[in-house]
Amino acid sequence: MVCNRCIKVVEEEFRKLDLEIRKISLGEIVVANQLGKEILYKIRNVLEKNGFELIEDRKMRTIEQIKLLILYLVRNEQKTKSKINISEYLSEKLNSDYHYLSTLFSSVENITIEHYVILQKIELAKELLKYGDLTLSEISYRLGYSSVAHLSAQFKKVTGMNANQFKTLTENTRKPLDKIK
Repeated sequence: MVCNRCIKVVEEEFRKLDLEIRKISLGEIVVANQLGKEILYKIRNVLEKNGFELIEDRKMRTIEQIKLLILYLVRNEQKTKSKINISEYLSEKLNSDYHYLSTLFSSVENITIEHYVILQKIELAKELLKYGDLTLSEISYRLGYSSVAHLSAQFKKVTGMNANQFKTLTENTRKPLDKIK
């Protein structure tokens, strides 16, 4: 689950299955019920029907947590007063060695954590360019870039066009957040 609408859909589907939800947040749901094989099968089916998947494997859960933490960090970068070191942030939040997290993420996702962060930032920049009234300079600052030139270079490298070209496009070339790779 990567957005509030996702949480709402999952919550509604779990209630239809008469599951008592104790906690629900991005990427995680805790229920009070005992989950036998039959209910897990129903959960898996209803999640897949709605475009989600049940993550039971510990390593896959860790990768999902990394993605959610990065998504949160990128979306809230402008609210922090200082630049956050991603490796320290992930290590602290997940109580794991960053080298392990990085190796695991790269082996499964086929990109580095750093590249995934860049892709998330560019996706947010695309959203802000297309739907907002911010200048590229304001977007650069909001996303924690050291300069507009740095954002512009990464934007061009990832999208193949500069920000102005992208802004004038009529078609929506944005990707769903859970499909960024």
